[in-house]
Amino acid sequence: MAANQGGRTRRRLSTEERREQLLAVGARLFSESPYDDVWIEQVAEIAGVSRGLLYHYFPTKRDFFAAVVERESERMLRMTAAVPGVPVRDQLGASLDTFLEYVQAHAHGYRAFHRADAAGDQAVRKVYQRALAAQEKQILAAMAADPEFGPVFEGRPDVHIAVRGWLAFTTAVCLEWLRGADLSREQVRDLCARALLGVIAP
Repeated sequence: MAANQGGRTRRRLSTEERREQLLAVGARLFSESPYDDVWIEQVAEIAGVSRGLLYHYFPTKRDFFAAVVERESERMLRMTAAVPGVPVRDQLGASLDTFLEYVQAHAHGYRAFHRADAAGDQAVRKVYQRALAAQEKQILAAMAADPEFGPVFEGRPDVHIAVRGWLAFTTAVCLEWLRGADLSREQVRDLCARALLGVIAP
């Protein structure tokens, strides 16, 4: 159904479109301010909906922030999914290019995702930690299936810690890049690729 106000036609958003709109607003606000400084009333006002409607989608602020974090986690997992049958070394650069394009295009969401780690709410931090664990698992699975790097996993318990450390390194690099670090996307890509290959090389 559409409503006409002042000569302009406004389309009623579907349930999924409205939810996506609210999450986009949340990603921006949570990326700019700490968790405790973001108010549900502010989200509703910016989105042009009632507070009651927002609570219909997300019963609590914790639920709302958790949904923002999960949304960004799912995006990042899709962006970085390995291509079966293609050597990790061959696809690493392209995967990082795709990921960095996402970081640039969805900077608010990326920042909001990583702000979750500093949230005082333990339930929110657990959502973030699960998301990081999913990323780590995805990378380790791709490495284990790779002819070059798969054998490295045998007798190398430090590989898991190395990949976890690389994720932290990449996060720090990307956040600095978004703050205005004087590096091109290609330079950031090459820096992150060298770091990963350096810690897992046979």
